[in-house]
Amino acid sequence: MIRTAIFTILTFLLLPTITAYGQKYRPTWESVKQHQTPDWFRDAKFGIYFHWGPYAVPAYKTEWYSRWMYVNGHEINEYHLDNYGADFGYKDFIPMFRGEKFDAGEWVALFEKSGAKFAGPVAEHADGFAMWDSQLTEWDAMDMGPRRDVVGEIAKAIGKTDMKFITTFHHQWLYAWYPTM
Repeated sequence: MIRTAIFTILTFLLLPTITAYGQKYRPTWESVKQHQTPDWFRDAKFGIYFHWGPYAVPAYKTEWYSRWMYVNGHEINEYHLDNYGADFGYKDFIPMFRGEKFDAGEWVALFEKSGAKFAGPVAEHADGFAMWDSQLTEWDAMDMGPRRDVVGEIAKAIGKTDMKFITTFHHQWLYAWYPTM
C-alpha cells in the first residue's frame, strides 16, 4: 500500500512533464504501457549509464554504501566504523564529494570514443542526494558537494554529439531501506 502510494505520488509529479514522440505520458499504468521503446534505443546496442555521487568518497564495494553503513554487522558497516567511526554519518561525506576533476566534456568524449550511442547519469540514487540543481531540496550537487549541476553539464555535453542523453531516478529509499513495509 505504501509502495503504491509513493509510486502514485512520484508518477503524478514526474510523468506529466515527460513526452515521447509528441505524446504526453499520463500518471497511469495504462499510459506508461502505451509508449513503446523508441527505435533509437532498440538500435543503439551500446550505451553508458553511470552512478556517481557521495558514495564515491568512501569508494568501498557499492553505491549502496549509504544504506549498508547503518546495518549493524554488515561488512560495510564494519568497514565504516573502522575507518570513519560511529559519529561519522553519510551526510559527512558530502563536503568531501567535490568533483574537482570532473569535466563533462571529457567524460562525454570518452563515451563517444567507446562507441556509445547513449549515455547519462543516475540523477538521484537511493541515498537521496540529487545530482542536479534541484529547486525542491538543498541536498543536491549544486548546493552541496561539487556545487555544480552534474546532470545538466552531462546533458549539455551529450547534446553536442550524436548520442542520446538518458538519466534515471532511483528515489527508492522506502523500498531499499525498509523492505518489510
